[in-house]
Amino acid sequence: MNSPTPVRVWDLPTRLFHWTLVLCVIGLVVTGQIGGNLIEWHLRLGMVVGALLIFRVLWGLVGGRWSRFASFVKTPGTIVRYLKGQTGPDEHLDVGHNPLGALSVLALLGLLLLQVATGLVADDEIATTGPLNRFVTSAQASLATGWHTELGKLLLIVLVVLHISAIVFYLKKKGQNLVRPMLHGDKPLPPDTPASADGWGQRLLALVLFAACVALMGWVFSLGEAAPAF
Repeated sequence: MNSPTPVRVWDLPTRLFHWTLVLCVIGLVVTGQIGGNLIEWHLRLGMVVGALLIFRVLWGLVGGRWSRFASFVKTPGTIVRYLKGQTGPDEHLDVGHNPLGALSVLALLGLLLLQVATGLVADDEIATTGPLNRFVTSAQASLATGWHTELGKLLLIVLVVLHISAIVFYLKKKGQNLVRPMLHGDKPLPPDTPASADGWGQRLLALVLFAACVALMGWVFSLGEAAPAF
């Protein structure tokens, strides 16, 4: 058998997205819990997360091979075969996100998008409202606020804990360090494994896309009455 060789799995834009999102989510939890004057930072961080999520959706279409949804979003049949250990090495299901990890990623992205969406129209009935609150009814704002501050936040924490638990499980039980490749991009794999494109052309494209996402969220933020600068 050929010895494993470093293969570029996670392109730089994906890695920067991942770790920036981690920091922003931590900041959101902290500022949301403390409240007070920090709620303005909670709003700003929420808008940054919104830009990151839109970027990730776009990057899931045009990014490096293993960052694309097409590479890790699998059919139920493939997931069942994966669980039974009936997949072949040519399917490359363990290169990037495996079929189970993909479900976790999609759940986290979907829940974060919902948290951002509900935060945009939320109203704490004290001093802070989302920038799009004036476009919904008070009943809709109340429903969104309840989800955003209670069930949605709880589910997010649960998913994050499960995500971290899976990383620890793979490290302790399977000897696979999933964090290291997300830091430097490469993973020891068979030399015939396709690599993700990660040249400067890709990175420039990512920068343009993210700048557009930031501009979009800045415009959304500006729709709020007396919205703070982004």
